[in-house]
Amino acid sequence: MGSSVAANLASEFNDITLVDSKAELLDDLRDRLDIQTVCGHASNPRVLEKAGIQDADMLIAVTNSDETNMVACQVAHTLFHTPTKIARVRSASYLRHDELFGNGAVPVDVLISPEQIISSYVHRLIEYPGALQVLDFAEGKVQLVGVKAYYGGPLVGHAISTLREHMPGTDTRVAAIYRRGHGIVPKGDRVIEADDEVFFIAARKDIRAVMSELRKQESPFRRIMLAGGGNIGMRLAQALEGKYQVKLLEHSKNRAQLLSRELNSAIVLLGDSADKDLLLEENIDQMDVFCSLTNDDEANILSAMLAKELGARKVMSLINRPAYVDLIENQESIDVAISPQQVTIGALLTHVRRGDVVAVHALRRGAAEAIEAVAHGDSKTSKVVGRRIDQIELPEGTTIGAIVRGDEVLMAHHDIMIESEDHLILFLLNKKKIHEVEKLFQVGITFI
Repeated sequence: MGSSVAANLASEFNDITLVDSKAELLDDLRDRLDIQTVCGHASNPRVLEKAGIQDADMLIAVTNSDETNMVACQVAHTLFHTPTKIARVRSASYLRHDELFGNGAVPVDVLISPEQIISSYVHRLIEYPGALQVLDFAEGKVQLVGVKAYYGGPLVGHAISTLREHMPGTDTRVAAIYRRGHGIVPKGDRVIEADDEVFFIAARKDIRAVMSELRKQESPFRRIMLAGGGNIGMRLAQALEGKYQVKLLEHSKNRAQLLSRELNSAIVLLGDSADKDLLLEENIDQMDVFCSLTNDDEANILSAMLAKELGARKVMSLINRPAYVDLIENQESIDVAISPQQVTIGALLTHVRRGDVVAVHALRRGAAEAIEAVAHGDSKTSKVVGRRIDQIELPEGTTIGAIVRGDEVLMAHHDIMIESEDHLILFLLNKKKIHEVEKLFQVGITFI
């Protein structure tokens, strides 16, 4: 996690210092990312001081230890008055007590729970069969969905501009197209081809209708098998068991017993997710989704591939190593490769972005980005307020997909005038343009 965060922020010309107790890891990152590093314990005041905490705008504590992260924030707050402190906290035992992090208790400004973020991410993929990515904006009023266009989809072979003819009662915008790994700006005359990855944006209520235009409608998922009963597996099983038939595979007897007490209707099975006989015995060929969620990349990949071979309709795998994610996404043996770093990084970037940015989602392994930004000021102090969309000077490869005005969702047509406090959903094919986008939403000094 720390390496991914450092790589993302360093690529945007931030001044980064990375603290870790493993000297060999730091040597590699220092040379590769051109950042400063300090070897030592992350919550030690002397180590933090050596890393320059006294001049830092932000501390991001994402070690594997919740306690180390919380103590580091306490030290940064008490001794060095660091303005913003972000902590990764994984244990539900801490997260369920809001009073721990409020009213001057543990001074954490932003709590990041990767397990919760990843569980919600997978849950949305299960809600929308056929989706490669489903992202929420404006508190869920708007969603950005990525799908692969298939032969037989009504819009395949037609220009984007015909989408309105196909769906006269539904308003949507295509935000980006990826064809053979390359991003394409979605102009109206652009023809959608089979196997294109199409990212479109629409109000939540219209998502399923738009998906049906790009690909054959898939029947809803009902039977789910999860492999791995760790924090992510347990959270996801709890979220799914009320609506789906859920089976959860766990190899540890003690953990399986705990899971069986914590879960209500989900069936907990003790065994190895790569055990072919066990999978056949549990009717893997009748499963709509098999999702491998252990801490072992190799085990996740192999069990997902085995489940696919044995007849599971759709398989997903949690994969930590970026090189593995790239490899798997070029194969057809696993339908969705889930990168914890890329799913989680957006929650951190939201608090790093300048201007009033309220949501950030990394896309295409971090190369692209979707953001939700709030327009402030007036026509004299803002570069977006009081202007039509076609008058806004957007950086190359950047598109505005939608505007949320109060409870109203507006698709971004060229003649819409931006008003103060509008929430704009933007898609950046090249995230290196982010600073240019941030400047658009910074209010001039004449604004009072």
